[in-house]
Amino acid sequence: MDKWIVDPCRWRRTLPLTKILFIYDLKKTYNDILDHLPYKSSFRFVDNISSLSKDEVEGEYTLKENSFFYEDHFPGHPVTPGVIITEIMAQIGVVVLGIYLILQEQGDKPASFDGKVFPLLTAIDVSFSKMVLPGEKVTVISKKQYFRFNKLKCSVQMLNASKELVAKGIFSGFIKQR
Repeated sequence: MDKWIVDPCRWRRTLPLTKILFIYDLKKTYNDILDHLPYKSSFRFVDNISSLSKDEVEGEYTLKENSFFYEDHFPGHPVTPGVIITEIMAQIGVVVLGIYLILQEQGDKPASFDGKVFPLLTAIDVSFSKMVLPGEKVTVISKKQYFRFNKLKCSVQMLNASKELVAKGIFSGFIKQR
């Protein structure tokens, strides 16, 4: 069992050193994966990865009110296009998880992963339940169904800030290294 480290300057208990190092490693892993995403800022729909494992990923994105796709999509009453909702789900649910799984497969050889990935979605089946408006924060939760030969299939859902289902679907695709 970990021992708590007492901070004599503040007279309080702090996290054990092993937990601090674990949290640091997770943040470093999350940042490494965000750095490997093959998108520029205007089309990158991942703000944060809140949890990640070999079986699932959870991440968030806040839709910016000045995004290019709101200008002509129902002028005066903008609504997030379904294709953007689908793209957010794919980036967090398939691409982030796929990069993580590839890095995990390489184990001690991460140098062979040069960070140049090219995601190819091969099948998408999405149903929409609610609208997403500019400025809303959404959470994407993806659960792996299988990952073989760099092909990943996941069950993905998107929730709004009230934890209501916005969209759900099955996504599959290849994560190719260039």
